Amino acid sequence: MPNPATPAPRSTAPEETVTVERRSGPYGEVVLRQRGAHYEIIANGCFLMDTSDGRSERLLVRAALDELSRGGEDLSGRPAADSDPEDRPDRSDDPDDPDGPRLLIGGLGVGFSLAEAAAEPRWGRVTVVEREPAILGWHRGGPLSGISAPALADPRTELVEADLVAYVHQAAGSGPRFDALCLDIDNGPEWTVTDGNSTLYSPAGLAACRAALAPGGVLAVWSAQPSPAFEGSLRNAGFCRVRTDEIPVARGVPDVVHFAARPA
Repeated sequence: MPNPATPAPRSTAPEETVTVERRSGPYGEVVLRQRGAHYEIIANGCFLMDTSDGRSERLLVRAALDELSRGGEDLSGRPAADSDPEDRPDRSDDPDDPDGPRLLIGGLGVGFSLAEAAAEPRWGRVTVVEREPAILGWHRGGPLSGISAPALADPRTELVEADLVAYVHQAAGSGPRFDALCLDIDNGPEWTVTDGNSTLYSPAGLAACRAALAPGGVLAVWSAQPSPAFEGSLRNAGFCRVRTDEIPVARGVPDVVHFAARPA
C-alpha cells in the first residue's frame, strides 16, 4: 500500500490544446488557441506567436528606441541640438499628438510590442496597425486583454484596422511620418503569412517604409531567422546603419530583429 505521505508523481502528459475561437476573416482563417496558461494565434494554418515568452517582441520596440538615441534623436520628439529642426515633422499644430517620437507597430499579435511601448513614457503617439478584426476583438475585452488592456487605455495609443502594406504606402505619400516602424506581421521577410505581404519587403515596399519615416527614423523588422539577403535589400533601398540582432530562444535557432535607419 502506498505511503499516504508520499506525494503523487507528476504527470508528464502534454498540456491540452483548446481552440478558443476560430474565425474566417478578409484574409483567411485566424484561430486563437489556449495551451495551459498561454494563448497562441494561428493564421491560415501558420503559427504566428504565443504568450509564452515575448522577449523578442518587446526587444523590437525597446531596441528601436535605443537606435533613435544613437542616431541623434533626443527622445522628446525634437531633434538633437546639432541637427536641423526642419528635418523633423512639425507637430505644433496638433494638440492631440503627444510629445515624443512617433511609433508605428505593424501587427498587434498577442500585444507584447504594444505593452512594451505603452510602458515607456518617452514614446509619443503609438499607432498599431492590425488588419484582422478577430485579433482586435480578442484584445478589446477578449482573452488577450490581460496583456493589452493598460496599453489600450493609454491616451497615446491609436488602433488602426487596416492592411499594413496599404497603410505604409499611404503614410509614404501623404503622412503621417513616423520616427520608428516596428514590423511584426510575418515570421520573417522570407516566410510571409500571406502572399500579399511579400510586397512589403520588395524594393517598392522598402522604399515606402523609408518614405514613411522621418529623417533619422528607424525601421525594425522581426524575423524567425536571419536573412543576409534582406540586409542587402535594406541597403539597396537607401537605408543606413543596417544590422541584425539575435534573440536567444528556448529551443531552435534564435529569433532576430533587422534594424535600419533612414539617413538624417
